[in-house]
Amino acid sequence: MGKAGRGKDGPVSVVRETPVAAALACAGAAICLWGGPYPAARRAQLMLAGGGVLGGEPKPWRELAGELRRVRGRWRPQWWALVVAVVVAVLGGSVLPVVAGAAGVPLLRRLCRAREARRAGEGRADAVIALCAALAGEVRSGRQPGEALQRAARDSGGLGEAQAAVAAAARFGGDVPDALSVAARQPGADGLLGLAACWRVAVDQGAGLASGLDRLEAALRAERDQRADLRAQLAGARSTAVMLAGLPVLGLLLGTALGADPLRVLLHTGAGLGCLLVGGVLEGVGMWWAMRIVRGAEEV
Repeated sequence: MGKAGRGKDGPVSVVRETPVAAALACAGAAICLWGGPYPAARRAQLMLAGGGVLGGEPKPWRELAGELRRVRGRWRPQWWALVVAVVVAVLGGSVLPVVAGAAGVPLLRRLCRAREARRAGEGRADAVIALCAALAGEVRSGRQPGEALQRAARDSGGLGEAQAAVAAAARFGGDVPDALSVAARQPGADGLLGLAACWRVAVDQGAGLASGLDRLEAALRAERDQRADLRAQLAGARSTAVMLAGLPVLGLLLGTALGADPLRVLLHTGAGLGCLLVGGVLEGVGMWWAMRIVRGAEEV
């Protein structure tokens, strides 16, 4: 080691080993943040030992693992783009990946919020179907529509703040169809407009509320199943687009394995920077166009 450090290749070897060591350190930190040490032992401890100590795991290490899990709970998925960018910047010896990763954080945050909003909308749609089924059952059991709506709204859940407004209108003799129409403005809760129409017809004109709710529930279920089937059919197209987007990364890995050092070419030469800029723009436009086609097909 002494000769290697004083020899001609000593500083070069140290410089080459530094990015690898940094990458290994980042990977170790990511593994700790993801699952923590001894996950199987921890599961056995919770299931079999009743919270006791297994395997003599030291208390400071358990406290450190708990802190890492809390940090992981506060760590948003979009920040992993910055972590990956830092690793690439260390390996490539350039700050450009850090800049690109920082610029990608707002975009990933927007995508995560859109995904959460879509899931919340799907949850509200399921809650509306459950509300229709519960309300039909309460009406058939002999309860008055107002009392039945209170019970059904309490049991179904999933409508957020509008649920309390609907229950209050039903309890104190308010305008229930108007409250349902206001609640239907939430994403995924448009089925409440049909419930409001059934309520007007049944309460104002004396028609059967339970039969109308049954038909409304069947229509909402059929629409949900059709939407889920369409999403399943489009999953292949979405997966293909994501796979094609990951091909440049595979090319970089293959180039590194062959000893071509593509990161140095892309980050430290004029032609490489030009190719990186043009390729990044084309990659982003291609992903946006493919996802737009998929979303347009889902909305048909």
